[in-house]
Amino acid sequence: MYDERLTVPRSWWLLPIAVGVSLALILLRFSGVAALAGLVVGVVAGAAALSSYGSARIRVVQGSLVAGQARIPVSALGAAEVLDPAEAVAWRGVKANPRAFMLLRSYVPTALKVEVTDPADPTPYLYLSTRSPQRLADALAQAARGGRVQ
Repeated sequence: MYDERLTVPRSWWLLPIAVGVSLALILLRFSGVAALAGLVVGVVAGAAALSSYGSARIRVVQGSLVAGQARIPVSALGAAEVLDPAEAVAWRGVKANPRAFMLLRSYVPTALKVEVTDPADPTPYLYLSTRSPQRLADALAQAARGGRVQ
C-alpha cells in the first residue's frame, strides 16, 4: 500500500494568524470584544481552510489509485513518468492538457505523470504532485502486477 498526504508547508500556518489579526483590527473600531471574536473566528476559519487544502491524499489500495476525490483502477493506467521539478513545472503549464486530471499542489516540487489507457475515459493522463514520485510509480507497478505494495 502507498499512502501520502500532501500537507502544506509549516510556514503556511502563519496565514491563519494573519487572517485573525486582520479581522481583529477591522473589528477593533466596534469594541474589544468584537476584536477578540474576530481574532478567534479568523484564526479558526483560516486554519480550517488551510487544513482542508492540505488534506489531499494519494493512495494505492486494493488495485486502485485514489488521488483526492478520484478513484481509478490500476488496470486502466499505463506508463508512469517521474517528473523532476523543471519537468513538473512544464507539465502543469505549457505542456498541460486541459482534459488531464491534476492533483496539483504548487508547494510540492516533484510529480508523477501517469497515462490513462482506458478508451472510455477522455482523460489522457493524471498529473499527481507527490514528494515521492519514484515510490508511487513503484507502488503502481507492483499493484498492476497484482502483488502487495510495501
